[in-house]
Order: sequence, then C-alpha cells, then structure tokens
Amino acid sequence: MRGLSAALSSPPFYLSPSLPPMTPPAKHLSIPSELKPAGTSGAQLLAIERKKASFDSKQMAAYLHGKKWLQRDAELVELLQNDPSGAFDKSSWNYLGRTDKFRAALKKDKRLAQLAREHSWTREVEQHAESLCDLPGPFGLHKSMFITTIDSMGTDEQKEEWLGPAMRYEIIGCYAQTELGHGSNVQGLETVAVYDEKTQEFDIHSPSMTASKWWIGGLGRSATHAIVMAQLVLKGKKHGPHPFVVPIRDPVTREPLPGRYIGDIGPKMGYNTTDNGFLLFDHVKVPHFNQLARFAKVEADTAVYVPPQSSALTYGTLTWVRANIVQQSRTVLMRSATVAIRYCAIRRQFADRDHPKYEGNKPIETQVLDYSMVQARIFPVLAKAFAFHYTAKYMFDLYNKNIENINQGDLSLMAETHASTSGLKALCTIEAAEAIETCRRACGGHGYSSASGLGSFYSDYLPQVTWEGDSYMLSQQTSRHLLKQMRAILKNPDDVPKGFISDYINMYFKNKGTQAHASYSGDLYDPMWFVKAFGYRAAHLIEQTLELRDGPSKRSWNSILPELYKCSKAHAQALVVYNFAMAILHDEELNSQPALRTVMQQVFLLYCTHTMELEGAEFLSSGYLTPAQYKLLATKVQECLAWIRPQAVPLVDSFALSDYLLNSHLGSSKGDAYEGLFDHALREPINSSKWNVDINDLDAADIDQSQALPRSKL
Repeated sequence: MRGLSAALSSPPFYLSPSLPPMTPPAKHLSIPSELKPAGTSGAQLLAIERKKASFDSKQMAAYLHGKKWLQRDAELVELLQNDPSGAFDKSSWNYLGRTDKFRAALKKDKRLAQLAREHSWTREVEQHAESLCDLPGPFGLHKSMFITTIDSMGTDEQKEEWLGPAMRYEIIGCYAQTELGHGSNVQGLETVAVYDEKTQEFDIHSPSMTASKWWIGGLGRSATHAIVMAQLVLKGKKHGPHPFVVPIRDPVTREPLPGRYIGDIGPKMGYNTTDNGFLLFDHVKVPHFNQLARFAKVEADTAVYVPPQSSALTYGTLTWVRANIVQQSRTVLMRSATVAIRYCAIRRQFADRDHPKYEGNKPIETQVLDYSMVQARIFPVLAKAFAFHYTAKYMFDLYNKNIENINQGDLSLMAETHASTSGLKALCTIEAAEAIETCRRACGGHGYSSASGLGSFYSDYLPQVTWEGDSYMLSQQTSRHLLKQMRAILKNPDDVPKGFISDYINMYFKNKGTQAHASYSGDLYDPMWFVKAFGYRAAHLIEQTLELRDGPSKRSWNSILPELYKCSKAHAQALVVYNFAMAILHDEELNSQPALRTVMQQVFLLYCTHTMELEGAEFLSSGYLTPAQYKLLATKVQECLAWIRPQAVPLVDSFALSDYLLNSHLGSSKGDAYEGLFDHALREPINSSKWNVDINDLDAADIDQSQALPRSKL
C-alpha cells in the first residue's frame, strides 16, 4: 500500500505549472453564407405553433416558477454568459477530452465560488447558478452533502470548527459513504472507527480491499476533508455506521496525509467532470471531537454510547439529497420534453399517405410532431413534468416540516418522510432517465449528436438512478413502511394516525370489492376519481404482498422483491396523482386563471389515463376497473394527445428554460436547428488536420497539424 501512496501523492494536475494549456479550438470553418434550410424556416414554424396557444405561456411560467425566480434566472443567465473569465462558455465543452473538460469544470466551480462571494449569494442562488451551468464539477459534493451533513449532524462546536472554512472554500469536503463492496447496504459498510478511550481517538481503518471508499465525488483530486461513514466500534462491539470528519490532504501542498491512499477511479459512462475517487485508510487516528455528535455520541472518558432518538436521524443528509433528487427530476422532464417538442415541430418527414398536401406539384412533408406515435411517446413526458412539479413542492414541504419538528423534538414525521423520499426517489429517477432517452430517440438521428444536448445530459443524469441508494433496492424501504402501516390498520385502525397512506388503505377496506364508475361526461373529469383509483390499486397491491409475507406461505423477503417494488411504485404514483389533483381542485392561483386551469386539467387527464393504461394489469387485477373501462381509458389517452398537440410548443415555452441551460441546437427557442447543427460540425477540432490513412505508416497520425481542411473537402 505504501507504493500506491507514493504513486498517488504527486500534486493534482491542475496545480502543475508545466502542463500544456487546453486544446485550442479548431479554426472555425464556414459554408457559403447564401445557403439556407429548404422550406419554411424553423423560426417561422415555431412562431406558427406559438400562435395556437389557448393560454399565455408567460403567465403559466410565472405560475410554475414565480416572478422572483424568473427574474433571478434571467439575471443569472446574463451574468454567466457575459462573465469575462470565460468559465461559463459552453461552446467548446463538447469537443474536450476528459482532462481538459475536468479542468474546465474546476475553473467553473472556482469562478462560481468567487461570484458567490462577490455578490453575497445565498445558498439557493448559488444552487440556481450551478444548475444553469449544467457541468458537474469537483466541488459538487462539497456544496451539497459535505456542508449539509455538518450543518444537520454537527454540534454547535463542530459547526464552528468546519462550517465556516467550508463555506469560504478554505477546505474542500466530500461525503465518503459508498464502498467498493457496499453501496445501498449502508449497514454492511466495512470501514471501521475503533475508539480508544485512553487516547480519546478513533482509529479509522480499511480492513480489506472492498472496504475502500469508492465513487466518492470530489475525492479523486480535489477534497481536503471527508465525512467518512464508518462502523463505530466501542469495546469490541459495533454500533452501526456513523459520520466522522477526517482530514485527507494537506490544503497547501495537496499531498495525501499519512495513512490515506487516494486516487480517481477513472473514466465513467458520464459525469467525467467530477473526480469520483477511492480512499483507503491505514489506521488513521482522529480525535474524539471529529465524530459528528448532534444525534449520537460517545462519552469521551468512558466510551459509553449515547444512541440517537431514532436511527433514521443518522441518515438526515441522505433524506435531504433524495428530496432534491425528486425536485431535480421535474427539470429533467421539462428539459427533455422542450428539446424533443421544439425539434419535432421543426422537423418534417414524409407526406401524409392518407391526406397529402401539396405545394405546386410537390407533396408537403408532415411535421414530425403531427405523427400520433411521436405524440404518444413525448407528450406523456410533458405531462409527467407538470405532475412531478407538484410532487416536488410537496416533497420539500414535507422535508422542511419534518426538520422543523425534529428541532422541536417531534419525530412523528420521520417514518413518512423517509418512506416518501425513498419511493419517490426510485420512481422519479427511473422515469426521468427513461424520459431523456425517449425524447432523444424521438429526435431521430440528430438526437444522437452532441448538438442535441440530450446525449451528455443522459449520461450525466444516469448516476441518479443508482447513487444514494439503487432505486430498485431503495424502494424496499418504502414497501417495508407500507406493510407496517397495513398491519397496524388490520390490527386496530383507530390507533393509526391519519395520513395519506392510512387514508387510502382505510378507503380500500371500506370499499373493497366495489367497482369504479367511469364515464366521459363526468367521472374522468373529476380529479378525485383518479385519486381513489390510484389509492385503491396501491392498497390492493400492499394487501396481496402482505398476504404473501404473513400468510400461510410465509414467503421470504427476497422472493417477493418484485411485488415489493410494485407496491412502492404504486404508492409513489398515487402520491403524484394526489398532489396534482389537489392543485387542480384547490390551488387558488391556478383556479383564478381559467385558461391555465383548462390546459392543466387536460395535462392532468393525460398523465393519469396514460399511467393507468401502462399499469392496466394492476388496475384490472384489483377488480376496480372492468375491461370496458380500461378500453375507455385508452380512448381518452388518444383524445388527450390530440387536444394537447396545438398546445405542445406553448407548454414547453412555459417551462422557461433558457437556451443557455438547454445547450441544444435542436431545442433552441429560435428554431435554428439546422443552422446550429452545421455550426456544431464546423467547430469540430478534428477538421483542422489532414489525416494520414497510409496503412504502411503507423506512426504519423496526421499530415499537417497546422493546415485546416479545405472547404472543397467538406
């Protein structure tokens, strides 16, 4: 291990003065200026689409985000785009290799920190600016989990010691939980922290290779400190994982401190602008003070363990991160739908074989957005973006209320918050990742180009499905709570506090065996009809799974994992439908604007009917829906798609996502997709060389590095 330490102890590359500068951009080639895209321009097509709106997109944007957010967004975009440092210039990012792109991300993070200091930004404003940059950087985990964990789990003295320096970037932190051998199973972590009451120190040690901390963002080359989740060992007895603040690098020399073996884990599918790293400990000693002790502590002199009031308190940071992930999924859906819908409104392919239109003797090709198969793929993503918007608001309201209660000694919301964040994290990340790929495919071949903005976005978003708990495994935590709730209700419903879960379970038992009424004229336009239907289906699945677990067959937990996932998913979808329905019924701001409410009602209807159609087997097996009613839902989905078609472009406009954030030529608000694709191609650095293709010459990569490719060769 000492050899490994020596190999990794050299200063980080971004501090070395001998490194060459970033690869210079290729000479900007050009095409004849008189060439324009054939037919109606993209700008004109988007203008036509926008005139079809039955509502005001700006009013919808103000309703969704608030005028304060919209003003701040515009100001930040202006500031970032015109920053003289060039740290936020996205024009070259697609052409950089990992080293250069990491350097660009580090510069971006440094400049953001400077701007935050210069403008006295709040944490919320800094997060907003970070999201606009859309380039994961080495300070990401420092600004989120490191600072949040110290703030939420540290004592006042510990906050005074580390929080100030962290906020001033005098130290850079990371959150070292996941190990090479364990990720979702936090209880299985191998790193140990053995307390010695004689020296009043913790001995942090990695007893095996699989105990190596792994995937830790910011650890590879940047962090000076780590919050290390390690098994607390007192007098030979383990007390589970606890957080410890461990210095890992000298802040000045950047050398790893003794006993720490650190490195970057190497290239990944995406997220390569963050230095995810590994970390091994060889009996590293840290003082008693370094165990974050707000909720659980060790008596310094006696090594007596003082446990937290609730074990869930020790995972407060993860709950906060999961709530953020739910909120971020809304923007992921908005962004994906915006790119796909704008581009499909511009793109024309084939003439309608049944009802062709002509311009002279030439058939006019159909807008891709007019094809029902395209609508069936991307309009549900649009609807889901609105649906997740309301659930994101609910999730943060619940999280903040829970924190307020904890500060007052009330832990009554802990279980519900943990269950909801776990189930929604699973649902939202899985469906958001699928949505990006669905929208990319809907963009056809050009969707595969980096110019679409969707490829790198997809690869950078994918980790969300597996970090902070694999989404499929994480759903077990929700299902465990659901089974517990049903057991309690079956035992004595009067002893179970009222809440969303207990309400729909009690309603299920009250109406068990009944069938839903469903008609075009009334039921499907009543949001509560869908609330009841989704609640009934969720409760039915919980009951069936509980019977497998507790009934005569006594099935093992492992054997019912697929059923447990279905329970979690059904509960999360019921929660999404409930929050959307409550907005439709009770949101005064929405209901005071009839045009907005009308379009939102249709979006709600599409989300619900489309989801019910996809999950039809469960609604049918519960007995709540008949086959005829299911067929009615499928017909209603088609009607919703047709209704939303003229509103599609105005609806994505209402998301108010700047072109700077989208960074997509296909999704540009100006409609200049084809011009943008050519600009993207002409900037490619590979065009600046003539490449040697002589098979007898393996050494020479190119003929003349300084000579640009002639226009005649384009």
